[in-house]
Amino acid sequence: MEQPHVIPVRKAVVPVAGLGTRFVPATKAVAKEMLPVVDRPAIQYVVEEVSAAGIRDVLLVTGRGKSAIEDHFDRNAELEAALEAKGDADRLAEVQRPTDLADIHAVRQGAPKGLGHAVLCGREHVGHEPFAVLLGDDLIDARNPILPTMIEVQQRLGGSVVALLEVEPSQISLYGAAAVEPVSLAGIPDGDVVSVTELVEKPSADEAPSNLAVIGRYVLSPAVFDVLERTEPGRGGEIQLTDALQTLARMPREEGGGVHGVVFRGLRYDTGDKLDYLKAVVQLAVDREDLGPEFSAWLEQFVAGRHVELSSDPAASLPAR
Repeated sequence: MEQPHVIPVRKAVVPVAGLGTRFVPATKAVAKEMLPVVDRPAIQYVVEEVSAAGIRDVLLVTGRGKSAIEDHFDRNAELEAALEAKGDADRLAEVQRPTDLADIHAVRQGAPKGLGHAVLCGREHVGHEPFAVLLGDDLIDARNPILPTMIEVQQRLGGSVVALLEVEPSQISLYGAAAVEPVSLAGIPDGDVVSVTELVEKPSADEAPSNLAVIGRYVLSPAVFDVLERTEPGRGGEIQLTDALQTLARMPREEGGGVHGVVFRGLRYDTGDKLDYLKAVVQLAVDREDLGPEFSAWLEQFVAGRHVELSSDPAASLPAR
């Protein structure tokens, strides 16, 4: 049953207070969200996704040493003037683009108390409206957006909505896992929307209720704030958003409860660890019109040459000790 009165989703919260320990020493003095993915920092892809979904108000939940993120979305008059003086219109447009994407606000998390606490830091800014939450480790390909569908589901069914991805059972322990029931919603393909009945944070393969993993996109009811206030620290001594969503899934709809999921079937780039970050850079570079053809040709030659080099080295075929 679709709800008769809806409040539009106008704001997004983007937690960026993490220390980026998996990328040290690169992140010793540089925010992990500012690491380049081809020629844009990872955080810009996230804000571009928010903007494309029609949301103009973005709250960054930051921490110490993260001022470069705010600076990136601010004007740089000196650089703009230098590019304009050179007549470099293309680069000038690229420098100005982040500033024009959205209205950027920031609040400090203060202490690393978990994703749930980071979301709670946005309470005063968000108010009593549904809102989006996007994590910077998951980059969603602009050709396969999921946020607009999630917003539509929230507007039609109320409550909160999570993005779900089918993963190999051996990988489910890296994510929150969802137990689901099918939902039929006119205009959306069958199987793409489900009702979430249970969420388990990073379960073992034997304990997971399914192989549907929660990835870093949420559209949340403002009821989540009261729930987070009452949520005790969980795994790792942190306030887990998954625990709050589990509570919301059991709450009555008229109280802002209920959780649905949208199953994502598009392209996603995980920049959360070194290997996946490198894969993301290569995948996105190959798909670029300006870089793809030449880079792909070089990549094929490099891989072929590397294969020949390894095949000609007898030591390469010896088992590791």
